Amino acid sequence: MRTFGVVLIVITGLVLLYAGLGLPQFGDPHAPAAEHVSDHYIKHAYHDDHTPNIVTVMIADYRSFDTLGETIVVFAAGLACYLLLRGEPRRRKRADEEDQTA
Repeated sequence: MRTFGVVLIVITGLVLLYAGLGLPQFGDPHAPAAEHVSDHYIKHAYHDDHTPNIVTVMIADYRSFDTLGETIVVFAAGLACYLLLRGEPRRRKRADEEDQTA
């Protein structure tokens, strides 16, 4: 079973490396994302939100729902860590104390 896992990981890694060959070079000004989207954001940022800082417009206006979703995910992860690490629930302690006194 361990050999199967190693083979599966190697195959997945090779597929990811092969898929990465089709990505544009880092910083390529002719990449699809740099051709249309970034120009639109730069040209219309002030007109859409009347804020001189383009980064603020991107995070607070264009990507607000995405940022809200990321915040919810981080909050849920923190809450899960707290619930897992807080210790033993009180109900079990009470039941153990009752069993010891009886």
